[in-house]
Amino acid sequence: MSNCTKVVENLTELIAKTPLVKLQKLSSELNCNVYAKVEGFNPSNSAKDRSALYMIEQAEKKGLIKEGATIIEATSGNMGFSIAMICSIKGYKCVLTVKNSASQEKLAMLKAMGARIVLCPADADSQSPLSYYKRAEKLSVEIENSYYLNQNFNAENSAAHYNSTGPEIWNQTQGKITHFLCCGGTCGTLVGSGRYLKEQNPEVKIIGVDAYGSVLQKFHHEEIFDKNEIHSKKVEGLGKDIIGANYDRKVIDKFIKVTDKASALKARKVCKQEGLFIGYSSGSTIEAAEKMADEFSPEDTVVLLFSDHGSRYLSKIYNDSWMEEQGFIRKRTLAAI
Repeated sequence: MSNCTKVVENLTELIAKTPLVKLQKLSSELNCNVYAKVEGFNPSNSAKDRSALYMIEQAEKKGLIKEGATIIEATSGNMGFSIAMICSIKGYKCVLTVKNSASQEKLAMLKAMGARIVLCPADADSQSPLSYYKRAEKLSVEIENSYYLNQNFNAENSAAHYNSTGPEIWNQTQGKITHFLCCGGTCGTLVGSGRYLKEQNPEVKIIGVDAYGSVLQKFHHEEIFDKNEIHSKKVEGLGKDIIGANYDRKVIDKFIKVTDKASALKARKVCKQEGLFIGYSSGSTIEAAEKMADEFSPEDTVVLLFSDHGSRYLSKIYNDSWMEEQGFIRKRTLAAI
């Protein structure tokens, strides 16, 4: 990559320009050209580096973040680490409200980067004062000289991907992309990238991936916000219990729901077959692609967004004991070990 051939002043200069890698085994299975946009190559191993830097720098330009400020965010972990890294570089303090379902690796990494972590119940309703959204809002009022990035309702989130991820994918595929599959959460990556790709070619299909336990698919397909859809899930960074400002119905062609189990198993499968150590929600994207197998033709160019690195899930999907406890794999016997 071109950004690896020069000396840089700090890590922010290495954000973006991630590789597009052909998935040989999956291409053969699906009988089309399948590529992975590997966001684990960002400095903090996540696509969130793009939106975190863009949101912070846009707020700086508007005078919303001042010297010595505290940056506050509600996060499932990846955005938090990106923010913590950038705050470390820029000299800001960082306070993150995080669901208590986050992996131990993510929490340890956030602490190592100097972030203050406020754990919140994973099952709290989005409007509850105990939810990680409301705790972040409250802290932004209580802490002097602070700024709440608010990725769910900050339009700069999707703008970051409109200005970087989308153009990169278009150029890397030489405009041949036919399908873009990406997990939906804040919908910043999905919508920002998708909007750019649709502007280049309205025929490109933009597919959102959603989790059971999330409201996104039903809201998109039926225009109904159904709280009965909301329940706890294992996969992190996928799905939502609110509809944020980055969601745009006009950009997304459809959502496909995937299970916690299938997502975990597909991540492990691609790790072994393709040599890519990917995160939990990247497995969700693979499962969605396999569910669409009958819709692809041999000439299609399908791009899957792999949002983060597998090292953040060593205590979860890459831990056989955890997988057994969830019932995702059979319990091993002594003879099999």
